[in-house]
Amino acid sequence: MSTPVGSDVIYLNTTRLRLACEADWDRLDHIVSLLEKKSAKSLDDDDLLALPVLYRGALSSLSVARETSLDRSLARYLEQLCTRAYFQIYGVKVSGWRQVANFFADGWPGAVRDIWRETLVALLLTVLGTLLGYFLVRGDPSWFFDLMPGGMAQGRDPTASVQALSKTLYDPGKEGFLGIFATALFTHNSQTALFAFALGFAFGLPTAMLLIYNGVLLGALFAVFASKGLGAPFASWIMIHGTTELFAIMLAGAAGFRIGTAVAFPGPLARLDAAVQAGRTAGLVMLGVVAMLLVAGILEGVGRQTILVDWQRAAIGSIMLFCWLTYFYLPRRHNHDR
Repeated sequence: MSTPVGSDVIYLNTTRLRLACEADWDRLDHIVSLLEKKSAKSLDDDDLLALPVLYRGALSSLSVARETSLDRSLARYLEQLCTRAYFQIYGVKVSGWRQVANFFADGWPGAVRDIWRETLVALLLTVLGTLLGYFLVRGDPSWFFDLMPGGMAQGRDPTASVQALSKTLYDPGKEGFLGIFATALFTHNSQTALFAFALGFAFGLPTAMLLIYNGVLLGALFAVFASKGLGAPFASWIMIHGTTELFAIMLAGAAGFRIGTAVAFPGPLARLDAAVQAGRTAGLVMLGVVAMLLVAGILEGVGRQTILVDWQRAAIGSIMLFCWLTYFYLPRRHNHDR
C-alpha cells in the first residue's frame, strides 16, 4: 500500500487532530462565549474547573497545528480560540467608567502623539489651501463663487457691504443670519473630518485633497472679510471655535493618512494586517475627534451668542488651542500600578 504524501498527509493529520480534540475545542468555545456574553456566574462548577484544562489543551493543539504545517484555517481558528480564552482567564476586567477614563487619560492622547508626522502633514496642507484660497479671491473676487459651495456663505460674499458683513460677526443670534452661516460652516467641517478619515484607505490622496479644499474655503472667506477691513474680527470669530474644530479636522486627516500609508507601504506585514494595525490607532483618534467636534459645537453655539468682543473671542480660541496642545503633546508620567 502506498504511503500518503503531500496534501494527503496534511489531510490525515488534520482529521486525526480534529477527531481527538474537536469536542474539547467546542466545549472551550462554548464556555468562552458564555463568559463574553455574561459573566463567570453563568458557568457551573464543572465548566469553571475545566476552563484552564481546556485552554492548555487548545494551546497544545495549536502548537501541533503550527509544527506539522496543518491547514491554515485550523491554525487560525485555534489562534482565535486561544486568544479569546486567554483574555477571559487572564484579562483584567475593567469597568466601563474606568475604560472611558483610560481612553481620555492615555488612549486618545497616546494615539494622537503616535500620528504626529501625519498631523504635521495635515497642518501644512491646510495652511497651503488657506493661502491659496486667500490669494485667489483677493486677486479676483469672482473666484469666490467658483470655490464656495452653494448656500454655505449665506450672502457673505464679495458683493456684501461692510455693514452687512460686520453685522454677521456681531449678531447675538436673535436674527438668525449668523446662526445659519455658522451651522452651515460647522456641518461642512464635521463632514470634512469624517470624509478625511473614511477616504484615507485610498492611499491618502482624497484626504489630502479634502484638507487642501477645506483650507481654500477658509482662505476665501477670510479674503472677503479682509477686503472690507474686517479680517481681524473675522479671525477672532473663527478662533473661538475654529482652533478646536480645525484641529479636529487635521487629526481626522492624519488618521486617514495613517491608514492610507499602511495600505500603500505595508512594510513586512501583509497589506490587510498593516491596515488593521493602523486602523486601531486611527480609530482611537477618531473617537476623540468626535468629542472635539462636540466641544467645538458648544463653543460656537454659546460663544457666538454671548461673547461679542473680539479680543475675548481670540483669547478663548487661543486658550483652547493651548489646552489641546498641552493635553496631547505634553510629556506625562504613566502610572503602571493603577
